[in-house]
Amino acid sequence: MKIVIPDWSTMSAENMGFSVFEEFGEVVCCGMTRPEEAAQKIGDAQIVLVNKTPITAQVMEQCPNLQYIGLFATGYNNIDISAANAHGITVCNAGAYSTHAVVQHTFALLFALAGNLYRYRDAVNAGEWERSETFSYFPYPVHELWGKTFAVIGYGSIGRHVAKAADAFGMHVIVHTRSVPKDCPYPLVTQEEAFRQADVLSIHCPLHAETAHLIRRETLAMMKPSAYLINTARGGIVEEQALADALNAGQLAGAGVDVLDQEPMSPDTPLKTAKNCIITPHIAWSALETRERLVQIVADNLRNFLAGHPTNQVN
Repeated sequence: MKIVIPDWSTMSAENMGFSVFEEFGEVVCCGMTRPEEAAQKIGDAQIVLVNKTPITAQVMEQCPNLQYIGLFATGYNNIDISAANAHGITVCNAGAYSTHAVVQHTFALLFALAGNLYRYRDAVNAGEWERSETFSYFPYPVHELWGKTFAVIGYGSIGRHVAKAADAFGMHVIVHTRSVPKDCPYPLVTQEEAFRQADVLSIHCPLHAETAHLIRRETLAMMKPSAYLINTARGGIVEEQALADALNAGQLAGAGVDVLDQEPMSPDTPLKTAKNCIITPHIAWSALETRERLVQIVADNLRNFLAGHPTNQVN
């Protein structure tokens, strides 16, 4: 059994190994693979374990031995599912592996904004506190979260846990989601109500035709000028120029984003210079414990496929 991992560099920062997969056969591990190299690197392998490398219909045509595609991810938009079905290739993803880490990062961004932590860090490093006449130096506003309205867009595994955490901080949680959950203890609201009521709007929905540029000029105009926007979902949900314009015009108090339309970040993204915008480089999922959990899920999926009962199958 030959196993190819075409983009291990997206998974490991030199602190993780792939030996867990060696029990299943010969492992060929590549750091990164350009789309045009995918078929050549996969070659005669039966198994591909992939994060973001596109596995297209053309790749499948050129790799006739391919039986299984395992994803180091929940999303599978880089896999041509129709072609996989036509070729009898099983595709399995890794759902809900990153919930705890994404919840943590969501609130890290919110705390940094509400407490102006990045400005205070810079002020202390610049010696401003040393020159202060008073023991407590607070030229930048700091806001409590208690009692504020926290709107959750999307109520899957991550959205549920984010809502629970916001509730624990004494926030008034409201939820907007496409499907009506059976056990949601928080008020369900329309999209417009979520935008208008939110002191914090946190995005946890998938990117698809209905959510592409959900955050745009019209919806941003509904929001309070004192509100914060947090996006740890997908960059395409936000129209970046519209958000930058709203921030620069003072129509929104701040934004924390871990995802962008183009990744790695384009040097000319308008959010790079926008006021009160914190950008992190798609790291909400990257905690070591999270990636270790992800590798174990992928290994378990492969083990179950080889045993004849696939788990987390998406096709």
